[in-house]
Amino acid sequence: MPIRIHRGLTRRRVLTTATSLTAATLARPYLSRAADRPLISHGVQSGDVSADSAVLWARADRPSRMRVEIATTDSFKDIRHGAFVDALPETDFTAKTLIEGLPAGQDIFYRVRFQDIASPTIVGEPKVGRFRTAPDTNRSVSFAWSGDTMGGWGIDVARGGMRTYATMLRNRPDFFIHSGDNIYADGPIVAEVRLGDGQTWKNVVTEDKAKPAETLAEFRGNYKYNLMDRNVLAFNAEVPIFSQWDDHEVTNNWWPGEPLTRAEHARKKYVESNALLLAARASRAFHEYMPMRFTQAEPGRVYRKISYGPLLDIFMLDMRSYRGPNGEGLDESYGPEAYFLGPTQVAWLKRELMNSQATWKVIAADMPIGLVVVYDTDRKWGVEAIAQGDGPARGRELEIADILTFIKRAGVRNTLWLTADVHYTAAHYFDPNQAAFQDFDPFWEFVSGPIHAGTGSQNQIDKTFGPQVVYAKARQRDSSFSGAPSEGLQFFGHVSIDGMTEVMTVTLKDADDHALWSTRLEPKTT
Repeated sequence: MPIRIHRGLTRRRVLTTATSLTAATLARPYLSRAADRPLISHGVQSGDVSADSAVLWARADRPSRMRVEIATTDSFKDIRHGAFVDALPETDFTAKTLIEGLPAGQDIFYRVRFQDIASPTIVGEPKVGRFRTAPDTNRSVSFAWSGDTMGGWGIDVARGGMRTYATMLRNRPDFFIHSGDNIYADGPIVAEVRLGDGQTWKNVVTEDKAKPAETLAEFRGNYKYNLMDRNVLAFNAEVPIFSQWDDHEVTNNWWPGEPLTRAEHARKKYVESNALLLAARASRAFHEYMPMRFTQAEPGRVYRKISYGPLLDIFMLDMRSYRGPNGEGLDESYGPEAYFLGPTQVAWLKRELMNSQATWKVIAADMPIGLVVVYDTDRKWGVEAIAQGDGPARGRELEIADILTFIKRAGVRNTLWLTADVHYTAAHYFDPNQAAFQDFDPFWEFVSGPIHAGTGSQNQIDKTFGPQVVYAKARQRDSSFSGAPSEGLQFFGHVSIDGMTEVMTVTLKDADDHALWSTRLEPKTT
């Protein structure tokens, strides 16, 4: 079976940078010792897997040509095709390619090695990854989701590093949805942090994580820091990633065009004067380091639909790039000040939901619907997410009200929302009978995270859409995200869909793989 190779993903021109000496030295235990050969510096990844395609990613330590071989067995006796992509300084030596024409429902093995461009006869040692393509029949499917990686707490090797990734890998999901905050670009990592019990948290440190990211090199360095963790490297080689972004890929609670004049910005000593410039650099690094599909019409686009067989469509949203200014959220009519997804993305979501033939429609959101999130925490003012307080739909809630009403009137069945952002786990049931705005069908929203970040306490509930807190587990002491990962309050969600009954089971879990809460959802046909 021939495999069609698309190389457009790797042709974007960006600023040149080099790996910091510190990061390269710290990453060395995970790399080949053959210094004269091109090295795979930060593991391999796959992402955006469908029934017949996937995106593959790797990074070299020098100008190289990435060579990829595809097979359906780990012996690679049945190599079906190969691809090559150049890894150059312009992309920080990252390379990714879209492989098409794969067989559905099949374990796929890929082998990556780099060839030295300056000396083509020199080829580095290979690394092998795997993934499973989406089924074209009603095969059972499982996946995990969470968010918030590296928020305030770095890699403490003695404590096992980012353990939640190892736990998720033991669950063997078909794929993983990262619901935003893949990095904390605005969160420096210091060498040591004193814990409340008198112990010391000891971080691996790098130059690029010593201050809030502003340059392209510093944003790239944040992704490279995460890829120094053994658990993350092992997870990425085995589980495809469906990534979206939120605020900390740029800076806390940003909106496009925001002047960096809040007290928080002054404390973090930003030199740049506006968030849009930071966002441009951050987006470049995000797309370089995430195994995502490239959208020709809008190269930086994050929102997209991923079909994973007859049972499941995933709608990956972008609640950051098209929003209006963060403010009080009291607008009574829909306009630019109330944008959250923005009109173009809203129209896309409605159209794709209407056309979906999958049993389940999972809306992957980077922020929750019914939780109040404060924008300016120093002033305790403004709306950062959707909710602005009890009462009729106003501000950004107008956009969500429109989407929920459309889902009801168009007869779109079996939708649910998955999200992260608030650094605890919860199950919310939205009941129109308990809501101020009632023109929608009941639905579930499940919250998870953090993967490896400080844990927070429960947010205030906004009753506009009638959310009922069916379950929640959070930090009780205060409302800050100061709870260390060592406290055990790190969370992810697991979803399984039975191929025969089409019943979906959602389970909220912690870093030790304890099932904290679970529910079975029967699919509706009418």
